[in-house]
Amino acid sequence: MIVMDLKLDNLCAFRDFHVNFSYPKKIVNSYIENEHLEGFPNFRYKKVNIIMGSNATGKTSLGRIILSIFVLIAERNLDIITRLISNENRVASFTMDFVNKDKGEYKLYRINAAFEPNEDHDYSSENVKIRIESTDIRPRENYESCAKRLDAIMVGFTDANYITELEKLKNLSWYFSFPFDTLRPKYHIEDRKEFLEVLEHTLRVLDPAIKSVYKIEDLDKTFVIKMADKSIIIQDGEMVNDSLLSSGTKAGLDIANIVSSIKLGTHSFYYCDEKFSYVHSDIEKGFLSLMINQLKPNNQLFFTTHNLDILDLPLPKHSFNFLKKETFEDDQVISIVNAADYLKKSTDSLRNAVDNDLFSVSPNLDSLYEIENL
Repeated sequence: MIVMDLKLDNLCAFRDFHVNFSYPKKIVNSYIENEHLEGFPNFRYKKVNIIMGSNATGKTSLGRIILSIFVLIAERNLDIITRLISNENRVASFTMDFVNKDKGEYKLYRINAAFEPNEDHDYSSENVKIRIESTDIRPRENYESCAKRLDAIMVGFTDANYITELEKLKNLSWYFSFPFDTLRPKYHIEDRKEFLEVLEHTLRVLDPAIKSVYKIEDLDKTFVIKMADKSIIIQDGEMVNDSLLSSGTKAGLDIANIVSSIKLGTHSFYYCDEKFSYVHSDIEKGFLSLMINQLKPNNQLFFTTHNLDILDLPLPKHSFNFLKKETFEDDQVISIVNAADYLKKSTDSLRNAVDNDLFSVSPNLDSLYEIENL
């Protein structure tokens, strides 16, 4: 599954929001290999998407919305997306273009959805409109030509029930990793040799005092993180003595999950959100490079971070997206800037652009000053 284009309106703080994940020209000697649909060299997509921005600019919200769209498709669950509607008195909508397999062949799909308000502020087949269409991807085509065919097909909505439309899509494959306290309250450890090896090496990078990781054979879902003079027990997803590990090392359990999944190719779409807040900058860069190097053909990685040192990685400029949140009276609006759209020349410095505040927003310190007067 590869996301090519996304439009959002009235979901979280996204208003008339649009981001495109294709790029127009082939890049010679790119650090990222095979940044196109396998077998379709002109169908180029941004394989790595670094999402940057200051606090509360929408990096996690963007991931939650994309995940909610996927879950809506897979489980026909309206609540997963309607609870993200910002203003229930006006229409909310999204449009997503993405590549997925159908009977062994890759196709470009588009899903349009509109959620119309009513007096009870509830949502059902009466006020939810969804339409899904697809088009074949021909050998020498690019995304833009395929999207034009969908533009001609998808004019308005049909009378089909939204559940009937959602049944057109199957076999979606994704992996989302959010901050530990966001969605998943337990640590997930797989009882597989390959995973435990990745986990052990991940934790040893984050804390050299860790010696090994292993499962207690006689106990179900019970694992040990062994250090020189102490051990940490994880049983049924709960860490018994979690005070023995730093926040960064505990984040390593989730980091190992996404690294292992990318390495084994168990999914095609990955969203890694704020996993390195308590980890040294160079270690974050190292893990991101590892993830990129392990990506398989037709994989796509989204990676959110505050770490400006990530700009020093030799990635194409189109890999970098910067989110801004601006306040207008009582409303907040998120916008996005892609570095490649802003920096036209290959010699333009992304680091200098950021240092010159072209992509950043000054923090609002009014409340901080008001604390002094309380």
